[in-house]
Amino acid sequence: MKFEPSISFAKKLDNQDSLRSFRSKFHLPKVNGKTAIYFAGNSLGLSPKSAKKIVDEELNDWAKLGVEGHFHSKRPWLHYHKFSKKALSKIVGAKPSEVVAMNQLTLNLHLMMISFYQPTKERYKILTEAGAFSSDQYAFESQVKFHGFDPEKTIVELSPRQGEYSLRTEDIFKAIEENKNELVLIIFGAVQYYTGQSFDLENITRAGHHAGAYVGFDLAHAIGNVPLQLHKHEVDFAVWCGYKYLNSGPGGMAGAFVHEHHAKSFDLPRLAGWWGHNDKERFQMKKGFKPMEGVDGWQVSNFPVLSGAAQSASLEIFDEAGMNNLRKKSLLLTGYLEFLLKSIENYNEYFTIITPSDKNERGCQLSLLMKKSGRKVFNKITKAGVIADWREPDVIRVAPAPLYNTFEEVFLFCQLFENALE
Repeated sequence: MKFEPSISFAKKLDNQDSLRSFRSKFHLPKVNGKTAIYFAGNSLGLSPKSAKKIVDEELNDWAKLGVEGHFHSKRPWLHYHKFSKKALSKIVGAKPSEVVAMNQLTLNLHLMMISFYQPTKERYKILTEAGAFSSDQYAFESQVKFHGFDPEKTIVELSPRQGEYSLRTEDIFKAIEENKNELVLIIFGAVQYYTGQSFDLENITRAGHHAGAYVGFDLAHAIGNVPLQLHKHEVDFAVWCGYKYLNSGPGGMAGAFVHEHHAKSFDLPRLAGWWGHNDKERFQMKKGFKPMEGVDGWQVSNFPVLSGAAQSASLEIFDEAGMNNLRKKSLLLTGYLEFLLKSIENYNEYFTIITPSDKNERGCQLSLLMKKSGRKVFNKITKAGVIADWREPDVIRVAPAPLYNTFEEVFLFCQLFENALE
């Protein structure tokens, strides 16, 4: 599409947008009494209006039924983790038996690493991207130390080439080949939180398996954002949080994927809890953990219903909108944002877009590396009604989400941003 730098063109795109009605399904924050330009869905997604209704229904059933709500509530609590499987499986490209909503992201990462990071004297290394989200870094470090290894010698971190901001896939392949005899696990953020780069999950997984390593991904910035085919690409495991693009609420439900190849791998080490035990025997309270088949066997505790209820509101919206439709709009929104930013006179003096320009290597986030007065610019646009995200030391992350953001907002943001540069 040939973009035009005008408000009339932006409104034209909004009028042609088949998803424009979904914006009305969300609460939109205000700044100084006016609707904000909310481009921070990569940090915390907006609240679906239906979330309160669904959570209230669970609160009412709790009040009326007490413990009997596990069996007789509108959505019986005993089976609550099953209700989101179909929607989640569509979003990540998996089978329902391969996905489950549970816990928080870092806890799920630890649970997966207990199973898929089993180092030996010969094979002990983890391959990941440099500058991974800090929670992931801490998980890797602690798991390595738990097994008695030195993180400095064990965790191989890949950085972009000198003068570049994104990792080249060929360099990832090279690192896999160079370390193939010592690699036990490859794990990347599917979308890098700082740069916004979306990695080639299919080919990284294939190369990792060829080297004899397990391959997993942190989907925190990918789920609900970019197309995923975890089953088809034979990813071993993945974990995610739900409070970003999935709009599940602050600290909301996270989840995990385990490929069906491992569905009956009962000999894999794991941390056990009663909700992962054979559900036909769960309430017999006998000794001897017998994991359920599939990812459900990695559950530890029973499901937090109120948090899951909030997530279900958003999953219903995703199911209605469809990931393919959302991706089409996302490509246009982000493409228009990039076009307008690069239309700013002498923009290279002020900032560099460090997110890949190739649409297949990014989601809806653009990361702007500020060359001067970055924090001052960010404060100005914040005061003007923009809610975006500042990341130290000098990056503004901007993420127009297709479920609730508009092309007109993209145009207005770029006007405010350009004015802030002066």
